[in-house]
Amino acid sequence: MSMTPAELAQYLSALITQSLPLSTMIWGPPGVGKSSVVAQVARQHGLEFVDVRLSQLAPTDLRGLPVAQANESGVGGVSRWYPPEFLPTSGRGVLFLDEVNMAPPTMQGMAQQLILDRKVGSYELPDGWFVWAAGNRKEDRASVFDMPAPLANRFLHLTVRPDFEAFRSYALNRGLHEHVLAFLTFRPEQLHRLDTAQPAWPSPRAWEMAARLHRAGLDVAPAIGEGAGSEFAAFVRLYEQLPDLETVLRGDSVSLRLPAEPSVRYAAVVGLAARAQNAQEGFHAFSWLADQASPEWLQLYVATLVSKFQAVGQLGELVGLMEREPKLAELIQGAVDMAEG
Repeated sequence: MSMTPAELAQYLSALITQSLPLSTMIWGPPGVGKSSVVAQVARQHGLEFVDVRLSQLAPTDLRGLPVAQANESGVGGVSRWYPPEFLPTSGRGVLFLDEVNMAPPTMQGMAQQLILDRKVGSYELPDGWFVWAAGNRKEDRASVFDMPAPLANRFLHLTVRPDFEAFRSYALNRGLHEHVLAFLTFRPEQLHRLDTAQPAWPSPRAWEMAARLHRAGLDVAPAIGEGAGSEFAAFVRLYEQLPDLETVLRGDSVSLRLPAEPSVRYAAVVGLAARAQNAQEGFHAFSWLADQASPEWLQLYVATLVSKFQAVGQLGELVGLMEREPKLAELIQGAVDMAEG
């Protein structure tokens, strides 16, 4: 079952709210956000989150170590298995087995009992804990082992794919540099482009690193590769052609014109939405664009603005704007419906 990161989050949330502790395997290309979505869902539901990298463990690391215990007479006795400290013993949460198919067959076999029976050795996973796992696929050229059929049959299987709308909301929530957001709005196909011949290539994870490099004034190519890096650098130079966006947001932009070149328009429209700090600034930008841009540019602006206000928990501020301008109300409602759908 293939889904976007947002749809994956909804599905995992439903497993929690419906109290369905079914072991779940999440497949997808590297850098698409599988681990981030799981951690986010756990936080949203107030659950503990334990991230276990099976590929970095030996069987005894999961099962524990045997420790001899003498009987009351001090003679003979038995050995007991002492489980590792990272396995939960109480509370409610998500036990996340990341890189599960990068673990060798012996390790996957050890995890099989934990996934099926919720126990391994003398350890038993408490009620209220979900067992979810993630891994890359063979076609992603990842160094993975075949998952044994008995283990695979114990999982629900979900596949997550890259999705720009989900990344846009994430980027706005995390405050990623607006240049990155504007570029990917203009060139969404560059969000994820696996290149197995190169060590660096674009992915949502790589773009987050690139945003940090760019904010520090450093070249982004080490994160996203030379091709995407060159395109991004050329796009950033277009920002020198932008009108004064702060003037637009203040409502003092009577003499300013929206640039005609499409890539610069993308930069201006997304930049306005990303920089709007409140509903009034958002309305000023909409009014300026409405006088100069066609409906598709207004739709892009409003969709980005709604994503931004949703991400920072201020969507309610836009309600007042909907009463001032019917066209804006229609676009806002459409963007909200699309985000919730």
